[in-house]
Amino acid sequence: MTPASILNTRQLGAPPWPTVDPFLFCVHHDDAYPRGNGRFGPAAPLAGRDIGQDFSRRDGWSMYHGESVPGFPAHPHRGFETVTIVRMGLVDHADSLGAAARYGQGDVQWLTTGCGVVHSEMFPLLQAERDNPLQLFQIWLNLPAASKMAAPHFTMFWADAIPRQSFKDEAGRSTDVVVIAGQLGGLTPLAPPPDSWAAHAEADIAIWTLRIEPGAHFTLPAARAGTRRMLYVYAGASLALDGHRLDGQAAVEVRADTALALANGDAPCEILVLQGRPIGEPMVQYGPFVMNTQAEIAQAFNDYRRTQFGGWPWSDKAPVHGAAPGRFARHPDGRTERPAAEPAL
Repeated sequence: MTPASILNTRQLGAPPWPTVDPFLFCVHHDDAYPRGNGRFGPAAPLAGRDIGQDFSRRDGWSMYHGESVPGFPAHPHRGFETVTIVRMGLVDHADSLGAAARYGQGDVQWLTTGCGVVHSEMFPLLQAERDNPLQLFQIWLNLPAASKMAAPHFTMFWADAIPRQSFKDEAGRSTDVVVIAGQLGGLTPLAPPPDSWAAHAEADIAIWTLRIEPGAHFTLPAARAGTRRMLYVYAGASLALDGHRLDGQAAVEVRADTALALANGDAPCEILVLQGRPIGEPMVQYGPFVMNTQAEIAQAFNDYRRTQFGGWPWSDKAPVHGAAPGRFARHPDGRTERPAAEPAL
């Protein structure tokens, strides 16, 4: 019998993965990119791919909307936030505010699109002598009506500053936890952007990743009443949730207001956890715009056609920030920041 703590279970298929309010979208990019060609693209033939729309995963990777460099050239957003968690590889960000960033290797970018921004997200393949694997999550978090027209803003969470800890069970087996939002096990997250739904304590937003050793046990603590919690079990052979065994990859909605016991099987298990109190407002989405009414969607299109959300200050639609692998973020005001530590690629 399925325990009362498990509300819904679905097998994980092709992305995007199912989400619940206040989350809108969740995708896992896991691309085994080959060696680079010296021009930031793959040293492999592109013939047979639908260039500009390549989601084929042919040979274990895709070009997405990129033509010579994989990634997502300039595209607009309004009314929500993107949270991009890069586990491996690098992402080059550029936007209509003139901001730029290169981040990855455990970094997170949290972008409030607010009243409107155009940005590009390219995946430069810098290594010509070896493969360039990329793995990332991109999560869309809705904004409440009061913040949908806030000024665009991006925040960098550099890997060395993100709280993480290895928790041991009674047998000494480990669960490695990374806390991007929401307290867990005494770990306090970095501050989210000021207009985010996550900036409200009552929103109870959490974004965690867990890696559970074979045979390890770990308990997720109870959240506030009214919070919803999704677990994405995206790697591993078997995992028991309150004694109920899951086999393979699954998206599981669980009761958030009770603790949940996790018991891993014989292979390492990896989980993404998303939780939050629903915003509970009307929501209308059309492509890259998420607003509260159809009239606001129409206004978003009109504003974008009229202003291009500030225009595109870059020489092409898919900027790449050079061959040097160093990570950085240059904000619209010209302020530049870099991580304190630079792990090897």
